Amino acid sequence: MTENRHHALGLSDETVLEMYKTMLLARKIDERMWLLNRAGKIPFVISCQGQEAAQVGAAFALDKEKDYILPYYRDMGVVLTFGMTARDLMLSGFAKAEDPNSGGRQMPGHFGQKKNRIVTGSSPVTTQVPHAVGIALGGRMEGKDFVTFTTFGEGSSNQGDFHEGANFAGVHKLPVIFMCENNKYAISVPIEKQLACEKVSDRAIGYGMPGVTIDGNDPLAVYEAVKAAADRARKGEGPSLIETVSYRLTPHSSDDDDRAYRSREEVEEAKKLDAIFTFADYLKNVGILTDEVVASIEKELAGIVNEATEYAEQAPYADPESAMLYTYAEE
Repeated sequence: MTENRHHALGLSDETVLEMYKTMLLARKIDERMWLLNRAGKIPFVISCQGQEAAQVGAAFALDKEKDYILPYYRDMGVVLTFGMTARDLMLSGFAKAEDPNSGGRQMPGHFGQKKNRIVTGSSPVTTQVPHAVGIALGGRMEGKDFVTFTTFGEGSSNQGDFHEGANFAGVHKLPVIFMCENNKYAISVPIEKQLACEKVSDRAIGYGMPGVTIDGNDPLAVYEAVKAAADRARKGEGPSLIETVSYRLTPHSSDDDDRAYRSREEVEEAKKLDAIFTFADYLKNVGILTDEVVASIEKELAGIVNEATEYAEQAPYADPESAMLYTYAEE
Protein backbone atom coordinates (compact mmCIF):
# COMPACT_ATOMS: atom_id res chain seq x y z
CA MET A 1 0.00 0.00 0.00
CA THR A 2 1.29 3.48 -0.92
CA GLU A 3 1.92 5.98 1.89
CA ASN A 4 -1.18 8.08 2.46
CA ARG A 5 0.17 11.58 1.85
CA HIS A 6 -3.12 13.45 1.73
CA HIS A 7 -4.20 12.48 5.23
CA ALA A 8 -0.89 13.86 6.51
CA LEU A 9 -1.86 17.16 4.89
CA GLY A 10 -5.28 17.12 6.53
CA LEU A 11 -7.11 16.30 3.29
CA SER A 12 -10.00 13.85 3.27
CA ASP A 13 -10.48 11.09 0.71
CA GLU A 14 -13.47 13.03 -0.65
CA THR A 15 -11.37 16.17 -1.13
CA VAL A 16 -8.57 14.49 -3.07
CA LEU A 17 -11.12 12.70 -5.24
CA GLU A 18 -12.67 16.11 -5.96
CA MET A 19 -9.20 17.41 -6.87
CA TYR A 20 -8.77 14.57 -9.34
CA LYS A 21 -12.22 15.16 -10.86
CA THR A 22 -11.47 18.87 -11.29
CA MET A 23 -8.14 18.12 -12.98
CA LEU A 24 -9.84 15.63 -15.28
CA LEU A 25 -12.69 18.04 -16.09
CA ALA A 26 -10.17 20.71 -17.09
CA ARG A 27 -8.46 18.18 -19.37
CA LYS A 28 -11.74 17.04 -20.93
CA ILE A 29 -12.91 20.60 -21.61
CA ASP A 30 -9.53 21.44 -23.10
CA GLU A 31 -9.51 18.37 -25.34
CA ARG A 32 -13.03 19.18 -26.56
CA MET A 33 -11.99 22.75 -27.33
CA TRP A 34 -9.15 21.50 -29.55
CA LEU A 35 -11.61 19.32 -31.49
CA LEU A 36 -14.01 22.25 -31.87
CA ASN A 37 -11.16 24.48 -33.05
CA ARG A 38 -9.99 21.97 -35.65
CA ALA A 39 -13.61 21.62 -36.80
CA GLY A 40 -13.73 25.38 -37.37
CA LYS A 41 -16.32 25.98 -34.65
CA ILE A 42 -14.26 28.01 -32.18
CA PRO A 43 -11.43 30.35 -33.20
CA PHE A 44 -8.72 29.85 -30.59
CA VAL A 45 -7.51 27.56 -27.81
CA ILE A 46 -4.76 28.23 -25.28
CA SER A 47 -4.29 25.03 -23.38
CA CYS A 48 -3.97 23.92 -19.75
CA GLN A 49 -2.82 20.39 -20.60
CA GLY A 50 0.10 19.34 -18.41
CA GLN A 51 -0.52 22.03 -15.79
CA GLU A 52 -3.80 20.91 -14.23
CA ALA A 53 -2.15 19.39 -11.15
CA ALA A 54 -0.41 22.63 -10.17
CA GLN A 55 -3.54 24.68 -10.83
CA VAL A 56 -5.96 22.49 -8.90
CA GLY A 57 -3.55 21.70 -6.08
CA ALA A 58 -2.95 25.42 -5.54
CA ALA A 59 -6.59 26.49 -5.75
CA PHE A 60 -7.69 23.85 -3.23
CA ALA A 61 -5.25 25.38 -0.72
CA LEU A 62 -7.03 28.75 -0.84
CA ASP A 63 -10.22 30.02 0.78
CA LYS A 64 -12.81 29.93 -2.00
CA GLU A 65 -15.17 32.10 0.06
CA LYS A 66 -12.93 35.15 0.47
CA ASP A 67 -9.59 34.98 -1.39
CA TYR A 68 -9.08 36.74 -4.73
CA ILE A 69 -7.46 35.02 -7.69
CA LEU A 70 -5.79 36.67 -10.67
CA PRO A 71 -5.15 33.78 -13.05
CA TYR A 72 -3.22 33.69 -16.27
CA TYR A 73 -4.58 32.37 -19.53
CA ARG A 74 -3.91 28.64 -18.99
CA ASP A 75 -5.56 28.46 -15.57
CA MET A 76 -8.66 26.43 -16.34
CA GLY A 77 -8.02 24.23 -13.27
CA VAL A 78 -7.85 27.27 -10.98
CA VAL A 79 -11.07 28.88 -12.20
CA LEU A 80 -13.01 25.60 -12.19
CA THR A 81 -12.00 25.11 -8.55
CA PHE A 82 -13.17 28.64 -7.72
CA GLY A 83 -16.62 28.12 -9.19
CA MET A 84 -16.56 28.58 -12.96
CA THR A 85 -18.43 25.89 -14.85
CA ALA A 86 -17.80 23.96 -18.04
CA ARG A 87 -20.67 25.93 -19.57
CA ASP A 88 -19.03 29.24 -18.60
CA LEU A 89 -15.80 28.19 -20.28
CA MET A 90 -17.51 26.90 -23.43
CA LEU A 91 -19.51 30.14 -23.76
CA SER A 92 -16.17 31.94 -23.72
CA GLY A 93 -14.71 29.58 -26.33
CA PHE A 94 -17.66 30.20 -28.64
CA ALA A 95 -17.60 33.96 -27.84
CA LYS A 96 -21.29 34.09 -26.98
CA ALA A 97 -23.25 36.85 -25.27
CA GLU A 98 -23.66 34.86 -22.04
CA ASP A 99 -19.90 34.40 -21.62
CA PRO A 100 -19.42 35.53 -18.00
CA ASN A 101 -15.80 36.49 -18.61
CA SER A 102 -16.40 39.25 -21.12
CA GLY A 103 -19.69 38.77 -22.95
CA GLY A 104 -17.78 37.22 -25.85
CA ARG A 105 -15.52 40.25 -26.26
CA GLN A 106 -12.18 38.81 -25.11
CA MET A 107 -10.09 35.91 -26.33
CA PRO A 108 -10.55 32.64 -24.41
CA GLY A 109 -8.37 32.41 -21.31
CA HIS A 110 -9.15 35.94 -20.16
CA PHE A 111 -10.94 34.69 -17.08
CA GLY A 112 -13.06 37.02 -14.99
CA GLN A 113 -16.09 36.44 -12.76
CA LYS A 114 -16.94 38.92 -10.03
CA LYS A 115 -19.13 36.60 -7.94
CA ASN A 116 -16.24 34.15 -7.53
CA ARG A 117 -13.57 36.86 -7.03
CA ILE A 118 -11.82 35.92 -10.28
CA VAL A 119 -10.22 39.16 -11.47
CA THR A 120 -10.05 39.57 -15.22
CA GLY A 121 -6.71 39.64 -17.00
CA SER A 122 -5.50 41.35 -20.15
CA SER A 123 -3.68 40.15 -23.24
CA PRO A 124 -0.26 41.66 -22.37
CA VAL A 125 1.29 39.02 -20.13
CA THR A 126 2.00 39.65 -16.43
CA THR A 127 -0.27 42.68 -15.98
CA GLN A 128 -2.22 40.62 -13.44
CA VAL A 129 0.75 40.63 -11.03
CA PRO A 130 0.69 44.32 -9.99
CA HIS A 131 -3.13 44.10 -9.93
CA ALA A 132 -2.89 41.28 -7.36
CA VAL A 133 -0.53 43.38 -5.28
CA GLY A 134 -2.87 46.37 -5.47
CA ILE A 135 -5.87 44.31 -4.37
CA ALA A 136 -3.86 42.96 -1.42
CA LEU A 137 -2.92 46.52 -0.45
CA GLY A 138 -6.54 47.62 -0.75
CA GLY A 139 -7.65 44.73 1.43
CA ARG A 140 -5.16 45.66 4.12
CA MET A 141 -6.20 49.32 4.05
CA GLU A 142 -9.83 48.25 4.53
CA GLY A 143 -8.94 45.80 7.31
CA LYS A 144 -10.07 42.76 5.33
CA ASP A 145 -8.70 39.26 5.81
CA PHE A 146 -8.02 37.78 2.41
CA VAL A 147 -5.09 36.59 0.34
CA THR A 148 -4.55 37.35 -3.33
CA PHE A 149 -3.20 34.59 -5.52
CA THR A 150 -1.76 35.25 -8.96
CA THR A 151 -0.17 32.99 -11.56
CA PHE A 152 2.04 33.49 -14.59
CA GLY A 153 4.42 31.56 -16.82
CA GLU A 154 8.17 31.50 -16.42
CA GLY A 155 8.47 33.73 -19.50
CA SER A 156 6.33 36.29 -17.68
CA SER A 157 8.72 36.25 -14.72
CA ASN A 158 11.14 38.19 -16.94
CA GLN A 159 8.71 41.08 -17.42
CA GLY A 160 8.94 44.32 -15.47
CA ASP A 161 5.43 43.87 -14.07
CA PHE A 162 6.54 40.81 -12.11
CA HIS A 163 9.59 42.51 -10.61
CA GLU A 164 7.78 45.72 -9.70
CA GLY A 165 4.86 43.83 -8.19
CA ALA A 166 7.09 41.45 -6.22
CA ASN A 167 9.24 44.30 -4.93
CA PHE A 168 6.24 46.35 -3.74
CA ALA A 169 4.62 43.31 -2.09
CA GLY A 170 7.88 42.43 -0.36
CA VAL A 171 8.53 45.94 0.94
CA HIS A 172 4.99 46.27 2.32
CA LYS A 173 4.66 42.62 3.45
CA LEU A 174 1.41 42.21 1.55
CA PRO A 175 -0.65 38.97 1.59
CA VAL A 176 0.12 37.90 -1.98
CA ILE A 177 1.06 34.49 -3.37
CA PHE A 178 2.99 34.65 -6.64
CA MET A 179 2.88 31.28 -8.41
CA CYS A 180 4.99 30.77 -11.51
CA GLU A 181 3.78 27.85 -13.62
CA ASN A 182 7.04 26.93 -15.29
CA ASN A 183 6.12 24.81 -18.30
CA LYS A 184 9.61 25.02 -19.86
CA TYR A 185 8.67 27.17 -22.88
CA ALA A 186 7.81 30.83 -23.38
CA ILE A 187 6.02 30.13 -26.66
CA SER A 188 9.07 28.77 -28.55
CA VAL A 189 11.85 29.91 -26.19
CA PRO A 190 13.16 27.16 -23.87
CA ILE A 191 13.84 27.90 -20.22
CA GLU A 192 17.64 27.91 -20.59
CA LYS A 193 17.36 30.87 -22.99
CA GLN A 194 15.07 32.79 -20.64
CA LEU A 195 16.80 32.70 -17.24
CA ALA A 196 20.40 33.12 -16.17
CA CYS A 197 19.58 31.75 -12.71
CA GLU A 198 18.81 28.09 -12.18
CA LYS A 199 15.24 28.53 -10.92
CA VAL A 200 12.57 31.23 -11.03
CA SER A 201 12.28 30.87 -7.25
CA ASP A 202 15.91 32.04 -6.89
CA ARG A 203 14.57 35.54 -7.52
CA ALA A 204 12.51 35.60 -4.33
CA ILE A 205 15.39 36.56 -2.04
CA GLY A 206 15.84 39.82 -3.93
CA TYR A 207 12.35 40.84 -2.85
CA GLY A 208 12.56 39.70 0.75
CA MET A 209 10.25 36.72 0.46
CA PRO A 210 10.64 32.94 0.59
CA GLY A 211 10.84 31.13 -2.73
CA VAL A 212 10.31 27.42 -3.35
CA THR A 213 10.35 25.21 -6.42
CA ILE A 214 7.82 22.37 -6.45
CA ASP A 215 7.04 19.44 -8.74
CA GLY A 216 4.11 20.82 -10.72
CA ASN A 217 2.95 17.30 -11.56
CA ASP A 218 2.27 16.62 -7.87
CA PRO A 219 -0.97 18.32 -6.76
CA LEU A 220 -0.39 17.41 -3.11
CA ALA A 221 3.06 19.01 -3.05
CA VAL A 222 1.64 22.16 -4.65
CA TYR A 223 -1.26 22.17 -2.17
CA GLU A 224 1.19 21.95 0.72
CA ALA A 225 3.35 24.83 -0.58
CA VAL A 226 0.43 27.15 -1.34
CA LYS A 227 -1.25 26.34 1.99
CA ALA A 228 1.95 27.29 3.82
CA ALA A 229 2.20 30.52 1.79
CA ALA A 230 -1.43 31.38 2.52
CA ASP A 231 -0.95 30.74 6.24
CA ARG A 232 2.11 33.02 6.25
CA ALA A 233 0.21 35.74 4.41
CA ARG A 234 -2.74 35.60 6.80
CA LYS A 235 -0.39 35.98 9.77
CA GLY A 236 1.03 39.19 8.30
CA GLU A 237 4.35 37.63 7.29
CA GLY A 238 4.15 38.83 3.70
CA PRO A 239 4.28 37.37 0.20
CA SER A 240 5.73 34.12 -1.18
CA LEU A 241 7.01 33.00 -4.57
CA ILE A 242 6.18 29.45 -5.59
CA GLU A 243 7.51 27.90 -8.80
CA THR A 244 5.73 24.78 -10.08
CA VAL A 245 7.68 22.85 -12.71
CA SER A 246 5.72 20.86 -15.25
CA TYR A 247 5.57 20.69 -19.05
CA ARG A 248 3.27 22.16 -21.67
CA LEU A 249 1.94 19.08 -23.46
CA THR A 250 0.35 20.98 -26.35
CA PRO A 251 1.56 23.70 -28.71
CA HIS A 252 1.52 27.19 -27.18
CA SER A 253 -1.90 27.74 -28.71
CA SER A 254 -4.04 26.47 -31.56
CA ASP A 255 -2.14 28.90 -33.83
CA ASP A 256 1.30 27.46 -32.97
CA ASP A 257 3.27 24.59 -34.51
CA ASP A 258 5.57 23.35 -31.76
CA ARG A 259 7.35 20.93 -34.09
CA ALA A 260 9.46 23.90 -35.18
CA TYR A 261 11.20 24.17 -31.80
CA ARG A 262 10.93 20.86 -29.88
CA SER A 263 11.13 17.19 -30.76
CA ARG A 264 8.26 14.70 -30.63
CA GLU A 265 10.46 12.51 -28.44
CA GLU A 266 10.74 15.28 -25.83
CA VAL A 267 6.96 15.71 -25.71
CA GLU A 268 6.34 11.95 -25.49
CA GLU A 269 8.83 11.67 -22.64
CA ALA A 270 7.02 14.44 -20.75
CA LYS A 271 3.69 12.64 -21.18
CA LYS A 272 5.00 9.82 -18.97
CA LEU A 273 4.80 12.27 -16.03
CA ASP A 274 1.30 13.52 -16.90
CA ALA A 275 -0.43 14.09 -13.55
CA ILE A 276 -3.82 13.02 -14.90
CA PHE A 277 -2.38 9.49 -14.85
CA THR A 278 0.18 9.68 -12.04
CA PHE A 279 -2.31 11.17 -9.56
CA ALA A 280 -4.88 8.56 -10.58
CA ASP A 281 -2.26 5.90 -9.84
CA TYR A 282 -1.69 7.39 -6.39
CA LEU A 283 -5.43 7.42 -5.67
CA LYS A 284 -5.71 3.79 -6.80
CA ASN A 285 -2.76 2.76 -4.64
CA VAL A 286 -4.32 4.28 -1.51
CA GLY A 287 -7.63 2.58 -2.24
CA ILE A 288 -9.73 5.62 -3.23
CA LEU A 289 -10.00 5.15 -6.98
CA THR A 290 -11.24 1.92 -8.51
CA ASP A 291 -12.02 1.03 -12.12
CA GLU A 292 -15.72 1.39 -11.30
CA VAL A 293 -15.22 4.87 -9.81
CA VAL A 294 -13.12 5.92 -12.83
CA ALA A 295 -15.84 4.73 -15.22
CA SER A 296 -18.48 6.62 -13.23
CA ILE A 297 -16.42 9.83 -13.22
CA GLU A 298 -15.67 9.54 -16.95
CA LYS A 299 -19.39 9.16 -17.70
CA GLU A 300 -20.32 12.09 -15.46
CA LEU A 301 -17.71 14.42 -16.97
CA ALA A 302 -18.57 13.41 -20.54
CA GLY A 303 -22.16 14.44 -19.82
CA ILE A 304 -21.02 17.78 -18.38
CA VAL A 305 -18.76 18.56 -21.35
CA ASN A 306 -21.37 17.48 -23.91
CA GLU A 307 -24.06 19.60 -22.26
CA ALA A 308 -21.75 22.61 -22.05
CA THR A 309 -20.74 22.27 -25.69
CA GLU A 310 -24.30 21.94 -26.95
CA TYR A 311 -25.55 24.82 -24.83
CA ALA A 312 -22.74 27.18 -25.87
CA GLU A 313 -22.99 26.29 -29.54
CA GLN A 314 -26.72 27.06 -29.57
CA ALA A 315 -26.46 30.21 -27.43
CA PRO A 316 -26.87 33.59 -29.18
CA TYR A 317 -24.05 35.94 -30.02
CA ALA A 318 -24.09 39.43 -28.56
CA ASP A 319 -26.18 42.00 -30.43
CA PRO A 320 -24.00 44.32 -32.56
CA GLU A 321 -25.67 47.25 -30.81
CA SER A 322 -24.01 46.17 -27.56
CA ALA A 323 -20.47 46.56 -28.92
CA MET A 324 -19.81 49.76 -26.99
CA LEU A 325 -21.18 48.54 -23.67
CA TYR A 326 -18.64 48.64 -20.82
CA THR A 327 -16.40 50.85 -22.96
CA TYR A 328 -17.89 54.30 -22.42
CA ALA A 329 -19.85 55.73 -19.49
CA GLU A 330 -23.58 55.91 -19.95
CA GLU A 331 -25.80 58.78 -18.83
